[in-house]
Amino acid sequence: MPGKVFVSLSMSLDGFSAPESMEGLHATPEQRERDPRLDYWMAQWMELQGWLFPQRYFRERLHLGEGGEEGTDNDIVRQTFERTGANIMGKRMFALGEHAWPEEAPFHAPVYVLTHERRSPWERPGGTTFYFVNDGIQHALDQAREAAGERDIRISGGSETVLAYLNAGLVDELSISVAPVLFGAGTRLFEGVDASRIALKPVHSTSSARVTHLTYTVHPR
Repeated sequence: MPGKVFVSLSMSLDGFSAPESMEGLHATPEQRERDPRLDYWMAQWMELQGWLFPQRYFRERLHLGEGGEEGTDNDIVRQTFERTGANIMGKRMFALGEHAWPEEAPFHAPVYVLTHERRSPWERPGGTTFYFVNDGIQHALDQAREAAGERDIRISGGSETVLAYLNAGLVDELSISVAPVLFGAGTRLFEGVDASRIALKPVHSTSSARVTHLTYTVHPR
């Protein structure tokens, strides 16, 4: 039996999945000095993901050092990674992560990147191989299903990729970790969603001292 297609990501309380720009991720000190917004946007991103970085499982996964928190958030991080047999992401997310992820990228599973670029698979230590798909979201999903077997497929982001799969009726489950931060501007997670075609059914909600995790099944309206 094929696994589920699911989305799992963080969102600010006012509905943003990313700040106005992620350019600060690779900015030089000179660029940061010229444009203070770069530091502000990166501070927003760190606040959004602030619940994730202290978790023991995440720290182990990215080789960030010993220690870390255990509990509800850590369990959810572990379950998310362990259920995932393949990932799908957009080219923009890959481009940001290509130089930010450690040599042993954290996925430890195949990753299918939606792009117009033709590129040979990029194999990393630890079981992660990036495959570059040039012929649409359905073909990427078909390849991910074959690779994942009975495990689940994670639509990792960014928001345009999530929306493409949602609007196409290809997502089974939506998990949102709502962080207690306000952005005011940025990339709205559901900007452009076809609400006339999509219905959500609550499955469960779990709160910790850092974040609220909401999970829904996705159905045609």
